[in-house]
Amino acid sequence: MTNITGVIKSIQDIMRKDVGVDGDAQRISQLVWLFFLKILDDREAELELIDDSFTSPIPEHLRWRNWAANAEGLTGEALLDFVNLQLFPKLKSDLPTQNEVGKRAQVVRRVFEDAINFMKSGTLLRQVINKINEIDFNNSEDRHTFGAMYEQILRDLQSAGNAGEFYTPRAVTKLIVDRLAPQLDEIVFDPACGTGGFLTCTIDYKQQFVKTPEDRETLARNLRGVEKKSLPFNLCVTNMILHGIDTPTGIQHDNTLTRPYKDYGDRDRVHVIATNPPFGGMEEDGIENNFPAHLRTRETADLFMALIIKLLRVNGRAGVVLPDGFLFGEGVKATIKKDLIETCNLHTLVRLPNGVFSPYTGIKTNILFFTKGQPTKDIWFYEQQYPPGVTSYNKTKPMRFEEFEGLRAWWGEEANNFRSRQENQHAWKVSAADIAATGYSLDRKNPHEAEAEIHDPGLLLAAYAESQNRVQSIRDQLKAILSEALGRGQ
Repeated sequence: MTNITGVIKSIQDIMRKDVGVDGDAQRISQLVWLFFLKILDDREAELELIDDSFTSPIPEHLRWRNWAANAEGLTGEALLDFVNLQLFPKLKSDLPTQNEVGKRAQVVRRVFEDAINFMKSGTLLRQVINKINEIDFNNSEDRHTFGAMYEQILRDLQSAGNAGEFYTPRAVTKLIVDRLAPQLDEIVFDPACGTGGFLTCTIDYKQQFVKTPEDRETLARNLRGVEKKSLPFNLCVTNMILHGIDTPTGIQHDNTLTRPYKDYGDRDRVHVIATNPPFGGMEEDGIENNFPAHLRTRETADLFMALIIKLLRVNGRAGVVLPDGFLFGEGVKATIKKDLIETCNLHTLVRLPNGVFSPYTGIKTNILFFTKGQPTKDIWFYEQQYPPGVTSYNKTKPMRFEEFEGLRAWWGEEANNFRSRQENQHAWKVSAADIAATGYSLDRKNPHEAEAEIHDPGLLLAAYAESQNRVQSIRDQLKAILSEALGRGQ
């Protein structure tokens, strides 16, 4: 088995010597298109063995095996000229457009439309390529290990304050998909899919239903995702291929929010939505005008939440990660929560421990689980605890899926309205009428937990951050009210 950790570190060390690559973002961007071509070529080699009619969308002389695989092949200026003058121009625009090979070509074009070769040294580029060639993506052990390393690369790229965009811990994505339990023929959609964490968890979950090649096609056809930024989009497409989705045409490079709210109709509705919409950031000017007046805001998570409710089919299910600010927020937030409770059964709200997204943000987060078609009668709150001996999470010690065993055992079945659920020290129930009477605030404290004086610095800082979020939410509401008032006065 390849020491993939060592390979990735060696590649990063080589890139640091190149004057054209400046910082982590460019290193990751450079790695993405290189890994994409290697992963694609390894997968195509596998497909050629099982399908005599398989045709690659990439011209033969541009396939990885014919210019990159030979360690003694092109290097220096010749390699740079090949990449910049032949490879990129062809893959960006001049590929087949018809039939099945045209669909595969479309995936390649989308990955390369914004890709850039940052490296200025052909000699160093050859060294990077040779390191990548040490990984065999048709070897199940290498593929699995690279998957873990791939996620580590993504985590390393994230940083606090990045417009509310954070890597969603695998434990959280896996829990949400596990509880939504998507069936093989159900469409699963992530309207802000990032690098594809929820979609890859969906693939893993649905594998239990895949028995035939037709089942594999059904699985691929029912995956949908949209990502507006090119780097995470490219990572997502690569992630799909790595997980056996050879033609991930359901992944779109776009912004879900730019399409007018009223233009989404029945054909756009889906069975399952699993997502962690960007929160804490503001959308560009004018995006809010795509929404009805009572839903207009520039808070990204609120706009996504309004759209998620609309995009679910009747009996469609959703699991959405949202910050505490959504729970207690008023104004548009309260309007969205009212719509949610009146049109969906918000049956479960999981309050996650502090630091789940550490070290990227200290904002406290929650998971809302709901099903469309029937109004909410009661909301079950479940307060997830740290495991024994753990007081915080970090990059090297993130939350683990196994920590949700208590929640999963308590969960019950939606088919019988969760009849088996019992209140305990971590779980309690609040009526929808009570929520409505308090202005649709979902910020409910655990009634079984006595108030205690807090001395832990981490918890105090998190509490301070939460209070600041509340203050900012009120400021935003005041700004919106003033802006509207001034607009009417003109």
